[in-house]
Amino acid sequence: MSNDPIRFIRSGAVVLPDMSKTKQESPTISPDEVADRRDDEDLFILDVRNEEDYDEWAIEGSHNLPIYDELADGDLSGLEESLDEIPEDEEIAVICIGGVTSDDAAGYLQDEGYDAKSVEDGMRGWGKVHVPYEVESLDGVIQVVRPGTGCVSYLVHDDDEAVVVDPSLYTDEYRDLAAERDLELVGAIDTHAHADHVSGGRELDVPYYLHEDDGGDLDDYEPIADGDTVAVGDRELEVLHTPGHTPGSVSLLVGDGLLSGDTLFIDSVGRPDLEGDTETDIREGAEELFDSLDLLADLPEDTVVLPGHFNDEEIRPLATTLGDLEESNDLFGEDDREAFVETIVESLSDEPANYNQIKSINWGEEPLTEDAEDLELGPNNCAAN
Repeated sequence: MSNDPIRFIRSGAVVLPDMSKTKQESPTISPDEVADRRDDEDLFILDVRNEEDYDEWAIEGSHNLPIYDELADGDLSGLEESLDEIPEDEEIAVICIGGVTSDDAAGYLQDEGYDAKSVEDGMRGWGKVHVPYEVESLDGVIQVVRPGTGCVSYLVHDDDEAVVVDPSLYTDEYRDLAAERDLELVGAIDTHAHADHVSGGRELDVPYYLHEDDGGDLDDYEPIADGDTVAVGDRELEVLHTPGHTPGSVSLLVGDGLLSGDTLFIDSVGRPDLEGDTETDIREGAEELFDSLDLLADLPEDTVVLPGHFNDEEIRPLATTLGDLEESNDLFGEDDREAFVETIVESLSDEPANYNQIKSINWGEEPLTEDAEDLELGPNNCAAN
């Protein structure tokens, strides 16, 4: 990728650098603003990455113009030839992987009269966005959605205390959220040892809770087991051991709500194949998951379910009831153990990118380094299908 600050001019089909001009940086738009305006019909998101990268991971509703390699070589002819695909009466947010080629493209579009801006830090920046939502159906719970990765975490609070559930690596997000509400962080809980994102639980400098079956080589955590409680103010989070996705997966009861982690999602359930490689391992995990879902099905139908991931669901905050899930989620509604296991085995999606290294960090087998954040950038693949 070229970072050379050169303004390019066209000469026929050939693109030549104009050494007499210094490129001016194009206006930018933050990934947070893009997230805030995801329903804004006046914002057109133009993704200039290669088609295969776009197909793997993209902002929903964006438009792909696969000219990344050309832009990286300073060739703007592909963009010029595709101007009829770009609306003239909308604000254009141009995105690439890191914000360099999109800056070139946005600058050209500005020169052509478009209201174009480059998305700061590109898809890397998009992967870091955290959007908080108050859960109106459950007092004292704030859902934090990462639209770029599909990860969901929570801030559970009471009086002047708060506990973070499934925190991301970007711990300042939770510190700031707590500070805005005059809350003191008193604990962090991981519902399981994550394979899709690096946990920030141990980085928050508060007691860190995890089921010991997912503890790996860690020694700096408080083990939790079925029936245990974690206090926050005058409230308690009750631990339900719900293995299947991982051996130590738990769900957390908070009043009339259930933080279901990666055990139960809105449209699917957690995949059981990230802990073992053989079909026997997967089938054993699927059978454990079936039993865990059966346990959750015994809870009241009006229990509010708050999952640890989302795919393409539009509702925000991401919440529903157990009763609704029994009707709409085919895997959760499956009563036949053998049919459930066969469906799981036959419908597994691609594994999360870099999941073995992410697990190793979360288990304490590898150190947490500055490169860790790049490991988790990509699509959410933690659901069974």
